[in-house]
Amino acid sequence: MAEESKARATGIGGFFFRSRDPEALKAWYAEHLGVAWGDGAPWAQKAGYTVFEPFKMDDDYFESDRTYMMNFRIDDLARLIDQLKATGIEVIEKEEWNSEIGRFARIHDPEGNPIELWEPGAPPPDSC
Repeated sequence: MAEESKARATGIGGFFFRSRDPEALKAWYAEHLGVAWGDGAPWAQKAGYTVFEPFKMDDDYFESDRTYMMNFRIDDLARLIDQLKATGIEVIEKEEWNSEIGRFARIHDPEGNPIELWEPGAPPPDSC
């Protein structure tokens, strides 16, 4: 089968995970990261890079015992860090995480799930 005729994924359509208190956690993500349903429609993202990268089970990059880590593209990381800290959320920053692909920081949601915050350093390509 020719490569151009193959069907393929065009993006991530959702991220589903279990929670002890789904309504409270949805409210937390809406308040602090702007990830929310609006007018009955799913959260609409801006186009940009999405990294899909499995890690070895014993890799320590997540700095967590969780088997996943969400990563959100951020438009103004410095401002978001200030906002998060003002509400008492611990923000972890390490200089070695920053590179030509962008700046990074970490937080955890109220249930301890790791979240990587990424302000890309390079513009996304015009098309995939």
